[in-house]
This record gives sequence, C-alpha cells and structure tokens, in this order.
Amino acid sequence: MAAAAEAASSPFSPLRVTKPPRESEVLATTLVNSVTQALTKLLDLWNEMGMKKELQLERMQTVKTHIETLLNEMLEEESNLKEKIEYDIEIQKKQLSIIRSELKLDAYQVEEDLSILQLEREFRLALEAALKEKKERVEKLRWLQQEDQALCSELCATPYYIPTGSVPSSLELKELEEHVQNLLRVKEQRLEEFLKVRREIRQYNKEIGHEPDGTLENEMLFEDDEYICLTKKNIEELKSLVCQLQVKKESLTANLEAVMKEVQLLWDRFQWPQEQQAEHKRITSKCSISEALKMWEQELQNLEERKKEQLKDLIFKVRQQLDGYWKRCFYSDEQRAVFQPFYNDDFSEDLLNQHDEELLKIKHEYEKNRGLYDTVQKWEATWDRFIELENKSTDPSRLLNRGGNLLKDERERSKIQKQLLKLTEDLKKSIENWEKENGSDFLINNERLLESIDHQLEQHKVIKDRTKMSVKRNESTVPKSGVKRPAGAQTPTPNKLRKKDLSMKSSSIRFFNSALKENLN
Repeated sequence: MAAAAEAASSPFSPLRVTKPPRESEVLATTLVNSVTQALTKLLDLWNEMGMKKELQLERMQTVKTHIETLLNEMLEEESNLKEKIEYDIEIQKKQLSIIRSELKLDAYQVEEDLSILQLEREFRLALEAALKEKKERVEKLRWLQQEDQALCSELCATPYYIPTGSVPSSLELKELEEHVQNLLRVKEQRLEEFLKVRREIRQYNKEIGHEPDGTLENEMLFEDDEYICLTKKNIEELKSLVCQLQVKKESLTANLEAVMKEVQLLWDRFQWPQEQQAEHKRITSKCSISEALKMWEQELQNLEERKKEQLKDLIFKVRQQLDGYWKRCFYSDEQRAVFQPFYNDDFSEDLLNQHDEELLKIKHEYEKNRGLYDTVQKWEATWDRFIELENKSTDPSRLLNRGGNLLKDERERSKIQKQLLKLTEDLKKSIENWEKENGSDFLINNERLLESIDHQLEQHKVIKDRTKMSVKRNESTVPKSGVKRPAGAQTPTPNKLRKKDLSMKSSSIRFFNSALKENLN
C-alpha cells in the first residue's frame, strides 16, 4: 500500500504529466487515495484490536486478493466488451460491404486514427443508412414492378427485367420508372385510338344495322374501358373490323341505290302517286341501311309482281319514253330501226328487259350530251322561225296588211338573224370539242350536224335565188300603166314598196348567208 502511495506521489509517476489530466485520470487518482486511506484505517483498527502481525498479514492478503479479484473481473469484463465491440465492427463491416455491393455502391471509407467506439459508431450508422436505402429501393422496385406488370399484361408488352431477389441499382430503378412512364403513354395513346375506333364501329353498326357477331367485338363494344385489353393486336383487329364495316356499308349503299333506281323506274312506269313515293322515302330514310334495303327490296318485289301482270302496258309505256328520247336525241328512222325489239309484239319479261336496257342507254346518252342537244334544238327552232320570217318577207299579200306589222316582223327577223349567228358559232365550237374528245362525228338524224347545217344553208340560198329570179321574171312580164294620183299624195304604190322591200331583203339574206358560211366553215 505504501509503495502504491509512494508511486502516486512520485514526481516521475505516469499520472503526473505536463498536460491537464483527463477526468478519468483524476478519478483514478482519487480512487487510489481512497484505497490507501481505507487500508490505513484497516491497519489502525487491527492495531487497536491488538491483532497479531501474522493475522494482520493474513487479513491484508485477503483484502489484496479480493481487490485483485475485483479488478481482474473488471478488466476481464472490459476486455470482453472491447472484443465484442471489435467483433461487432467486423460484422458490421462485412454486412455493410455486402449491402453496399448489392446497392452497387463503392466500399465504405472511414477516417484514420479513430478509436474503437468511433469506428463502431461510424460502421453502425453507415450500416443503418445502407439498410434503409436497400429497403426503400426494394419497396420502390416492388411498386414499380406491380405497375409494370399490370401495364404489360394490359398492353401485351415485355416487362423490364431485373433479376429476382437482387437489389436494384439507382440506374435500374430510373430505367424501370422510365419504362413504366413509356407504357403509360402507350396506354393513353392506345386508349385514345381505341375509343376513336369504337366510336366508328358503333356509328357503322347504327348506320348499317349490324349486330356484333364476335367475341372480340362484344368485349370491345360493351365492356368497361378499364377491363379492355389494349394490345396492339386487338387495336389492329378493330381497325380491320372498321374497314370491313366500311366495305359492307359501301356494298349495302350500292345495293340500296341500285334497288331504289329499279323501284323508281317501276314507279315512273306505273305513274305511282307522288305522295306514296314521298312517304316510302321518308320512312326508309329513318331506318338503318340494312332495314331500308329490306324495305326497298320488298317494294321492288311487289312492283315486280305487278309488272308481270302489266307487261304489255309497261312495254308500250317504255316505247313511248324511248320515242321521246329518240326525238330529243334527233334519231333518224334508220337509227331507230337498229333496235328491232321495238317492233316485236311478243310481250315478255325478256322483251321488257331489252326495252329497259335501251331506255337506260338512250337516257345516259341524252344526259351526257344534254347541253348539245338543247343547243341543237334551240338552233333548229331559231332557224325555223327565221325561215318563217323570210317566207313572210317574200309574200306579196303582206303588203295589204296595214299597220306596224311589217316593221315588227323586220325587227324580229333582224333579232333572230343575230341570235342565229351567235348560236351557230357556239354550236360549231361545242361540236368540234365533242368530236375531238370522243373521236367520232356528232350525228343528228344520222347525219353529221355541221354538214347538215351547211346543207340547210346551201338549200336556203338556192331557194332564195330561185325566188329572186322568179320575182324578176314576173316584174318583167307585168305591163306598166300610168296611174294618176291626187296632188300631194305621198304614199308609194304597192309595187314600189315591194321592190324596195325585196331589195332590202335580198341584201340582208346575202349578208346572213355569207356570215353563216364564214362561221360554220
């Protein structure tokens, strides 16, 4: 004990250092002093009790043993604690290394000259942070994979691959998240495309009266949007269905138009009441195309049955229509005779069909060249009126008609002459264009129209020349006799009037003929 006290008070004792002692060192010095004081008191007590030195030595040995045992136990306990901390550090280092490797992170680096407790704290906190990050990544991976799997199932796409049981890296999580976002955009695009196609299908179904007849069609048209499988294949099949429905609509529409034309043809033949026609059209216009087609087919069937009962009357009506169109198209007798069924009296369905075909043919020809035919008709009407006025101008009896009729006829003839010149010029251009486009002659009464016009002009000129020569001969054979007139009378004689009028007419005719010839040539 004395040695311990002496060592504590020695100037060379390790406890005496130049730098300020730590609290634990101060506490250790206090503890040594306390033990020394306690041992001193024990010796004093033993001396007061008169205890023999052997016994005191024995008791001191017991005290020494007890204190050493206690200190050894404490040393062992602290040593074990140190070993445990060092062991924990190694375990934490290994776990941290594994987890950071799973997280695709670099090895964890610590500062140098750290104590064991500082190392333990560094590795413990680093391990906790790594475990937290691992948990967060795994949770995010689980959520993203659920989204990815659901979208892939819905869109029939390939999921983003990450090995099962592995911890995703930050890059993998980012790529997976981008993959999910891309799938969401694809879903939105396909959903928009699907809704558009579905609207078209429903519209076609409504228009043509089509009922869904396939599993895919039923699923896509009647299931909720959230349960629809928006695969690329399904979208393509729906687009194909739209094309099929479009073709079906076009086919039904074409059939409907054909049936309507046949019905209209029979209505016209039977002179069907306009009110009944309008009512039937009004009813069918509110139906789908399929329903309307059935109704028109039924109407056609009814009319066909009636047609069989009235074949003879129908054929005569068609012949009347044919004759009307032949006249409009200026058919000659030779051209009409080409259609021999027109003269057949064996009234049958086949004969009616032949007449129908011929009527459609001449109708098409007339409608195609309607403008030309109308112009020709107008030209002929104008020409006939001009000839009529020409004939009137050469009629001697017109001089007996007092009043303004002569002047009126002359004005009309001048107007008609100008119209005829204009019509001839326009007609010539139209016919030349038609013949150039069709590569054939434009025939009127089986004769080329331009040649026919030239012929009429030449014939008219010949007649005018003959008339003129006849008038001159008549004038030369009539004896001249003087006739006194009252003084102051200014009215010319009819003979002078006629001569003056004939002279004026002759000059106008020459001008007109030359003008027409110039325009037509």
